[in-house]
Amino acid sequence: MQLEHWDAHTSYGHTYALVNEPAVSPRGEARSNCEIFRQLATRMGFNEPCFADSDETLAANAFTAALPFETLRREGWVKLPLPDAPFAQGGFPTPNGKAWAIGPGVPLPDHVPNYESVVSAPKLAQRFPLAMISPPARNFLNSTFVNVKSLRDIEAAPVLEMHADDAAPRGIADGDTVRVFNERGDYHCVARVNQRARPGVVNGLGIWWRKLGLNHTNVNELTHQQLTDLGQAPSFYDCLVEVAPLHQTVASVPA
Repeated sequence: MQLEHWDAHTSYGHTYALVNEPAVSPRGEARSNCEIFRQLATRMGFNEPCFADSDETLAANAFTAALPFETLRREGWVKLPLPDAPFAQGGFPTPNGKAWAIGPGVPLPDHVPNYESVVSAPKLAQRFPLAMISPPARNFLNSTFVNVKSLRDIEAAPVLEMHADDAAPRGIADGDTVRVFNERGDYHCVARVNQRARPGVVNGLGIWWRKLGLNHTNVNELTHQQLTDLGQAPSFYDCLVEVAPLHQTVASVPA
């Protein structure tokens, strides 16, 4: 884990560089990523000098004389000589300096319809009329912290936030256990009827481990694996679902 190994962090949403020093020794048989690669290299017969470098040496090598590693160790962090808003006055690295470039093979930013929406998939939307987004539960981070009981106690249970305009016609009240489903699967959670979700959209708070789900599932049962056009990133906020009270009989969904 992060507390057990050396690392160097450059900017991630900020303009600082930081050094990560180990605070505790690895527990049990845990090993750093670098140690795993060193041992793999040995087993595979690689003998380049770099595979003998320690984690601390590798972290130090990530910096130059202009930004000495020892300075980072002493200060903990150093602001990089970068502007906070580098493109505030333009200056994009394109032939014309603008955010998009005109030229052969240069993709232009454009609007691409959702894979799943009332407009792009009207037949699908007849069966699954609600758009679902799946932001993290507020007290978890990525797939971590779900193991911390005190944080699970704060979250209480997997939650789906709904607007009253969507909950009322479905006979759903705040605190009801509901089934969220589409043709990929279904997911059981607790409905929270509030103003955080706008009409037509439900917020399925994610990150809950499957084994902790009410029916041993999580929101990932419902999202698809299509990728975005630029960057080939996940498009898991592009998802149509239907919601029903768990006690209500719902016809099986055709594949």
